[in-house]
Amino acid sequence: MAQGQSRSSNVLVVPQATAALDQLKYEVAQELGIQIPQDGYMGHMATRDTGAIGGHITRRLVQIAEQQLAGQFK
Repeated sequence: MAQGQSRSSNVLVVPQATAALDQLKYEVAQELGIQIPQDGYMGHMATRDTGAIGGHITRRLVQIAEQQLAGQFK
């Protein structure tokens, strides 16, 4: 698979969120002490590291959604 291409069939509901999700990815990786390659290609990273990043991103997104929902019902 060529660099920059993805097999993922996931399509963002809000395409403008791509930059925010990328920023979140780098923030989480930094917090975990995981170095993301400068070229953005993560094919050589350990599965454990990429899984940890994805898991923490999911937790943070759920937390953000919960906070927004709690604010709507006050």
